[in-house]
Amino acid sequence: MAPPNPIMHAALNRINIDEIKERIGPPPASCAVVAADHVTAAFIWQESGTINDNHCHDYDEWWLVLEGEIDWVIEGREETVHAKAGDFIFVPALTFHHIFPVGGKPSIRLGVALTGHGHLHERPERQVKVTLE
Repeated sequence: MAPPNPIMHAALNRINIDEIKERIGPPPASCAVVAADHVTAAFIWQESGTINDNHCHDYDEWWLVLEGEIDWVIEGREETVHAKAGDFIFVPALTFHHIFPVGGKPSIRLGVALTGHGHLHERPERQVKVTLE
């Protein structure tokens, strides 16, 4: 089931970043931009220096950095992954990752995840398998 109140819906097929910012207020702020039964796109607006939790998911997760700069510490990688506006980031299922907005100004990322699944702080025994028809 889709989460309630995503910004986009059947009667609103287009919105831009500035309109979303106006709707949700100053950072830190986030909202579901698009939500379907199987996938949610979350708009995440955070100040540089925001502390996020170290976590994993039982599914692959990916992001598009829309504004600013963000560092990802990804389990199994020796170096931090530094991303800036226009970069895609992918983290495989069951891989712990820690997200750090950096660069001295707010960042915005669009996170794409399975609807209804949150952060896991312990590694699950298996990952979710999604079959689309």
